[in-house]
Amino acid sequence: MTDSFEKFVPSVSVSYARNGNSAKANALGMRPMQERAYERRGEQYLLIKSPPASGKSRALMFIALDKLQNQGLKQVIIVVPEKSIGASFNDEPLTKFGFWADWTVLPKWNLCNAPGGDNGGKVSSVGAFLNTGDKVLVCTHATFRFAVDRFGVEAFDDRLIAVDEFHHVSADPDSKLGQHLGQLITRDKTHIVAMTGSYFRGDAVPVLAPQDEAKFDTVTYTYYEQLNGYEYLKQLDIGYFFYSGPYSDDILKVLDPSEKTIVHIPSVNSRESTKDKIREVEHVIEELGEWQGTHPVTGFQLVKTPDGRVLKIADLVDDDPAKRDRVSAALKDPAQKNNRDHVDIIIALGMAKEGFDWIWCEHALTVGYRSSLTEIVQIIGRATRDAPGKTHARFTNLIAEPDASEEAVTEAVNDTLKAIAASLLMEQVLAPRFEFTPKNPTSGPADGFDYGEGGYDPNKCNVGFNKETGHFQIEIKGLAEPKSKEAARICQEDLNEVIAAFVQDKTAIERGLFDEELVPEELTQVRLGKIIKDKYPELDEEDQEAVRQHAIAALNLTQQAKQVALGGVDAEPSSNTALIDGVRKFAMDVRELDIDLIDRINPFGEAYAILAKTMSEDSLKQVAATIAAKRTSLTAEEAKELAVRAVRFKKERGRLPSISSTDTWEKRMAEGAAAFVRFKDEGRYE
Repeated sequence: MTDSFEKFVPSVSVSYARNGNSAKANALGMRPMQERAYERRGEQYLLIKSPPASGKSRALMFIALDKLQNQGLKQVIIVVPEKSIGASFNDEPLTKFGFWADWTVLPKWNLCNAPGGDNGGKVSSVGAFLNTGDKVLVCTHATFRFAVDRFGVEAFDDRLIAVDEFHHVSADPDSKLGQHLGQLITRDKTHIVAMTGSYFRGDAVPVLAPQDEAKFDTVTYTYYEQLNGYEYLKQLDIGYFFYSGPYSDDILKVLDPSEKTIVHIPSVNSRESTKDKIREVEHVIEELGEWQGTHPVTGFQLVKTPDGRVLKIADLVDDDPAKRDRVSAALKDPAQKNNRDHVDIIIALGMAKEGFDWIWCEHALTVGYRSSLTEIVQIIGRATRDAPGKTHARFTNLIAEPDASEEAVTEAVNDTLKAIAASLLMEQVLAPRFEFTPKNPTSGPADGFDYGEGGYDPNKCNVGFNKETGHFQIEIKGLAEPKSKEAARICQEDLNEVIAAFVQDKTAIERGLFDEELVPEELTQVRLGKIIKDKYPELDEEDQEAVRQHAIAALNLTQQAKQVALGGVDAEPSSNTALIDGVRKFAMDVRELDIDLIDRINPFGEAYAILAKTMSEDSLKQVAATIAAKRTSLTAEEAKELAVRAVRFKKERGRLPSISSTDTWEKRMAEGAAAFVRFKDEGRYE
């Protein structure tokens, strides 16, 4: 890296093996993710979680054709969040690659291409379609919502409803689409396939009510499997960069003009915005070089850099519809899809995120915090496409350092914490999958797992790794196992959901980063325990504890492994096995990998080490002071949680925790139990 990039420290750097599996097709023309989804084609309710560019739309085509041909369904209705994504479901000659039927959508039934509003003629078209023998219709989420309102859920009996970008749906009473899906599931006469590239919802409201979600069979294809199976892309870096003053002055410290880049300028309401988006784009162009005019065909801005290269820059921020539509059309030109030289930099504000396909993108640079973690995952997905000659990709979040005014400090602190939460979460998403098992005398090696030098050792906690599936199998002493089917499903499929809720919890992240007196168990046991209790109230106490242990093990092992993989932040990541080596090294370095030891690690310790390297010392002190000023003494709720832990301690040890113990966690539980009694006497609990 050049000197000008010295402030960019990747908080996540993951390397992959490039074994080419993601692109290999079977005899029916299916890639691994599609094959996995197709195996579950008989399920009435199917949820496909898989990264951008893994082939979800084609997976749906295979499943939909089977449901029409072999499962007695009358029609397929595909529902997408915005019109531009409708193109993903255009005709495909699947027989050419070995499948038994082609995918066709009659032009009049792709309502994403039809003129008019969602609540007018398009709804009438859905009604007309339901009364024909035609098989496939594509429309937006909005058109479908209005159609259900007009025709009722029973009109969709014996049909497949496929919902693309499923994270847009919500169980929130205000979400009509979420309500309609709930009604369809209650009626139970429709098949539903839901697809999402986001491994968590990004906000506090679940997509479906728990009783509805339990009916779905989940197919998960991880980022690790996807990226490990690429041919070209071998390394992905994710990091944040702090600046002061206008961002346009500092942008060239992170924007390398020789990399194919999508720049998302800040939303107009954010702190980073100058409130003049057109001027901001001009500033970025001025920083890059000398403007040479506009390309007559594409509308791209031509900019000559100091080294004599002419950059082609697509400006999607300009509000002039004629200009923007021309640029947008040039970017979508199918003839240019495989032309690396077509465009160099794309500058956008609300566009070029979800469903936007530019395989050559090497750097997604985002200024200011975005509205949700889901949006960040979508933006990162723009850079994780595989393309010839593209070996590295990165995502950078450019964030304004806090300045002296109190109001701005609080907002800046919040943005900083959100950026850290996003990078912590992306580490989990990009890591191999964890399967934890309790270590006991009957434990033995599992088939297909490599246990490192010397193989499986019955006398210690082993770490096995399956290269093909990208799964860890890790033995932990004292680990609680889930008892119910739902708890087992959460431990298998939804740990990232739990971790997302935890790292976005302001109290947890503030204390984890800046409370010098923190006893880690207050976060890993009490805070995370409460989050799980609130998130999964239907689970009993034992299952809630099992989920908590699995989630904190996944988060803390990734964090400890990262320390080894990054070789102390400054070093280049060693190899595609760095994370695997890190998990193994951590497990070997400790005397015994038990759940108590995992609970004693502050999950935010590594994030703080990176923050201290990227943010100026003054700003860091200011952030710490802002958070310290908010710190309060023990709340009644926290005292209750600590008292519950004290009771559990008594069950295990035969005595209550001691207030004079030298063990900080035991002492904290004793303080909590005493406060609980005091609050109870004061009538603080109902």
